[in-house]
Amino acid sequence: MSLRDKKLMAVLAGTALAATALAACSSERTETPAAGGETGGEAGGLIGIAMPTRSLERWNNDGENLEALLQDMGYETSLQYADNKVDQQITQLQNMINQDPEVLVVASIDGTALGPVLDSARAKDITVIAYDRLINGTESVDYYATFDNYQVGQLQGKFIEEELGLADGAGPFNLEPFAGSPDDNNAKFFFSGAWDVLLPYVEGGQLVVPSGKAPASNDEWTNIGIQGWESAKAQSEMENRLNSFYADKKVDVVLSPNDSLALGIEQALDAAGYAPGDEFPIVTGQDADLANVKNMLAGMQSMTVWKDTRTLGEQVATMVDQIVQGEEVEVNDTETYDNEVKVVPAYLLPPQVVTPDTVESSLVESGFYDAAELGL
Repeated sequence: MSLRDKKLMAVLAGTALAATALAACSSERTETPAAGGETGGEAGGLIGIAMPTRSLERWNNDGENLEALLQDMGYETSLQYADNKVDQQITQLQNMINQDPEVLVVASIDGTALGPVLDSARAKDITVIAYDRLINGTESVDYYATFDNYQVGQLQGKFIEEELGLADGAGPFNLEPFAGSPDDNNAKFFFSGAWDVLLPYVEGGQLVVPSGKAPASNDEWTNIGIQGWESAKAQSEMENRLNSFYADKKVDVVLSPNDSLALGIEQALDAAGYAPGDEFPIVTGQDADLANVKNMLAGMQSMTVWKDTRTLGEQVATMVDQIVQGEEVEVNDTETYDNEVKVVPAYLLPPQVVTPDTVESSLVESGFYDAAELGL
């Protein structure tokens, strides 16, 4: 058991947690409330939590953390994972709506596909919080909680700029850029943040993209998007680029928007003979997934942008309780997130860069990982 989990358990009510831990093995379940919650205990009620998939480490952590926090506050929860299948998520949401929850917390698979089912929630006065991924094209989303996703990309782009000395005129360097899943609204913010830093260097010749896969503007990011954020698809794409464009040259840097894609990219580079260490290309990432942090320590990834999703869970749990208690819901952005129908009030949390040199001070000392997990 990781230190992160031990700390979480220490916060929760003892006997109820045992049932939660056993149920965590199920991809679809309805939980009973934990006893003795101080904040939400008077209001109580059912909270629906819809997560996209168990195939990415972060969503397992997010779902189980939020569920535990809400149960400790005295709420009943229904936590569902949809295996990255949109129709399955829609069915799960409809089933939750039929149970008359107080609030639905939704991390969408396809942010454009949920309008009709959420309209039925709105008709029943069920409040909807979009969790980390904006839900588009509908009035039926009330709040959005996420990290500053444009800043995530900015941190990646600026890291590349600084590591290569681009602002000082260094170059040219061979760059291969990747973008996230075209159906994920966050992916455009990640790419835009990074590309606003890097595109001027591409246009000026300090960064060269041998594959030609360099979007001319932020709006063209989907042309290099990897569907479903799948590691295997990123690995295949990187292998194709290496085989087709790098017979007589080396990759210097890869812009990867998250750790799942970075993992596949790193596997392709490793198989192509790039040796871990100082000669390995700069590879960016996001999420501080365990395998990627280990790759960072092994010299196969240069950085990750860490979004401590424990803090996101805490913020969303607070928002849920504010909604149920009839209090004003705390937001800090009422301008940025236009879902094409409305501007969704949002709460943004700050991300931070983690490098191999700061793994211990950032991830271990905070309790996100324990040293043994990382071989430290």
